[in-house]
Amino acid sequence: MSKQAAPLPLGDVTADAVCCPPLAQHRVPAETAALLAPAFKALGDPVRLQLMSMIASADNGEVCVCDLTPAFDLTGPTISHHLRTLREAGLVDAERRGTWVYYRARPAILRQLAALLTVEPVTAARPAADS
Repeated sequence: MSKQAAPLPLGDVTADAVCCPPLAQHRVPAETAALLAPAFKALGDPVRLQLMSMIASADNGEVCVCDLTPAFDLTGPTISHHLRTLREAGLVDAERRGTWVYYRARPAILRQLAALLTVEPVTAARPAADS
């Protein structure tokens, strides 16, 4: 049985399409900001940011909660709370296998969040040099 949060409605998360232009190019509409805020808020906690990093960088694309918990000086229920927050924010998927739960990052959503924060330098056209 797979426990998954409803995907963030940021566009087609199966494609590489970006939900919205980078912050440095256009103002983020209020509706989009309201949709994005829970994901950014979830990543705003140091433990959740570390968990997200461990999940996203897992060798085989997923990691068991049994491998995450020992990495922290926190109780199992506290780690479970942080993982649930990441799941509810749509950043990870979870799948129960027997007594353990395995977590996978949702790369398309992470790409969308990263694209929003991209700061591309604006290159001004140089005037032609006189010969």
